[in-house]
Amino acid sequence: MNHINPTDLIEHLQWRYATKKFDATKTIAPAIWTALEDTLVLTPSSYGLQPWKFLVITNKQLREQLQPLSWNQAQVTDCSHFVVFTIKKNLTADHIDRFIARTAKVRGITEESIAGFRKIMVDNVVYGSLSLTVNEWAARQVYISLGNFMTSAAMLGVDTCPMEGLEPANYDKLLGLSEKGFATVVACAAGYRSEEDKYETLAKVRFPKAEVLENL
Repeated sequence: MNHINPTDLIEHLQWRYATKKFDATKTIAPAIWTALEDTLVLTPSSYGLQPWKFLVITNKQLREQLQPLSWNQAQVTDCSHFVVFTIKKNLTADHIDRFIARTAKVRGITEESIAGFRKIMVDNVVYGSLSLTVNEWAARQVYISLGNFMTSAAMLGVDTCPMEGLEPANYDKLLGLSEKGFATVVACAAGYRSEEDKYETLAKVRFPKAEVLENL
């Protein structure tokens, strides 16, 4: 497999920024979007449990309803694809059993052979110390997927804007998430920047590497 070289990687990350104004006339090509969906599916998570669901909102009317619940930010309606990142609330042993069954099927092994792994997860996630903050833990997993999605988009020349400026409870109500056991955490607009976006030309501001990175 040929990997991207370090220079190209940094150039792509320098190119990306939180796009504030999208070109509403431009749409992400199907092949590119399929790849970006796959980056979400391939995101790593603690234990591999994937405590999430990603909602891809392309319906214009639905996005118009989401905009006032998103501080009226135009990115919601102007972008090509709008992704809502949600957690699976209050993980139970049933979710872990689904994961164990999936693992056994994909790897061609028996569920009994990984019963010890199942016990570790159940004891920690469902009944142990992690159970006390399991939804917060799940939200942290979701942010891994958000970062993975934005970086992958930049590598494909797709602009993104992560959005915490929204009303999670009202998103849940509009999208019917609560009754399905899910909850909104964050969203991300994806598409192509408008030539009128003034933020495109602003210098990227980061603290010096020496202040945020230490080699021990």
